[in-house]
Amino acid sequence: MVKFSELKIGDIVEVEYAGKKSEGEVIDLDYVDEEACVQTEIQDFWYTPDQIFAIPLSDEQLKKFGFERVENGDGSVKYKKDAFRILLPNKDHFSGFEMWYREDRRHMSHPISVHELQNHYLQMTKVHLDI
Repeated sequence: MVKFSELKIGDIVEVEYAGKKSEGEVIDLDYVDEEACVQTEIQDFWYTPDQIFAIPLSDEQLKKFGFERVENGDGSVKYKKDAFRILLPNKDHFSGFEMWYREDRRHMSHPISVHELQNHYLQMTKVHLDI
């Protein structure tokens, strides 16, 4: 379940309807009823927070956003998108890493989800991270 207060238009999340889970993009937010309209391959539909789930950040997800992967000789991996960088000290371990954009550096000491990365990216670059 995702906290409604964490959601922003454009965030990529997973939603569940009638037992089926689908990945989609938040296209509208209803702050009164705390519902998010999510566009999936099938349709646009309003979901409550208990039907919305975070997608774990992974190599596959970063590639969907257009990040370039560079493996370093010391076993670390750097992902690059324009001037934005993510550095994993250990290959494919997203449990602790560093991200930066120009002089803004952030250290993540726990795994984050795709929508959380999108929110950090927006705060740091003032541009929404889209697929």
